[in-house]
Amino acid sequence: MLRVPGSSTDLLSLKAQGADVRIVYSPLDAVKIAQENKDKEVVFFAVGFETTAPANALAVYQAKTLGLRNFSLLVSHVLVPPAMEAILSSKNNRVQGFLAAGHVCAVMGYHEYLPIAAKYKVPVVVTGFEPLDLLQGIAMCVKQLEEGRFEVENQYARSVTREGNREAQDLIAKVFGVIPRKWRGVGEIPQSGLGLRAEFRDYDAELKFNVTTINTHESPECISGLILQGIRKPHECAAFGTKCTPEHPLGATMVSSEGACAAYYRYKRNS
Repeated sequence: MLRVPGSSTDLLSLKAQGADVRIVYSPLDAVKIAQENKDKEVVFFAVGFETTAPANALAVYQAKTLGLRNFSLLVSHVLVPPAMEAILSSKNNRVQGFLAAGHVCAVMGYHEYLPIAAKYKVPVVVTGFEPLDLLQGIAMCVKQLEEGRFEVENQYARSVTREGNREAQDLIAKVFGVIPRKWRGVGEIPQSGLGLRAEFRDYDAELKFNVTTINTHESPECISGLILQGIRKPHECAAFGTKCTPEHPLGATMVSSEGACAAYYRYKRNS
């Protein structure tokens, strides 16, 4: 996340200029930093899908239990199913099947995907991240398409159950509520994000530092939204590989090594 471009700069550049930006292995590490530095405000950037939400919820819950007043979260959590529906309901949709992320499903299960597969007639296969997991997941998805089936299948059965981790889900529900969320390159998707509930508002960095009115602006040269929807390919972007690289990304799909633009750049795909 250090390289994710903001309106004018990114966290890595600010860190290079002397800002106190730290990488931690767990949000609970940030809680500990707040305990040990009562004279400083500690803000943890809570970002990610449902995968990271339980640990972030636990951090806020623990901070409240400890009575910490100098800890807060900048919440940017997003939810997978509403994004899938937004893509599938688009008139420009080209997606014919999904590989559902195993780490998300380990937390949330895959029951939420059943009505999506049925409504939009697309196969959904839950997979892990090892090469063989992905290959088998792709094979299962293609087989469904060839047979005209639109089901939810679980390739990652060694880690994922239909119902998921109920304790983690309960913790998420206790701390977070579902809200609309703006997605980089896509725009606002209703009920696609998580925000802190009213009883935890003292730990909401947006409210604490009054930054809710700040409007961010994305690069007009970046077409990451179209790439995320499968409408355009990375090499079709005029900025790809020149103004936009993994070291200086313009959009989300170039920031992460898992992003389509970063993959195309790494493997020199130009077609």
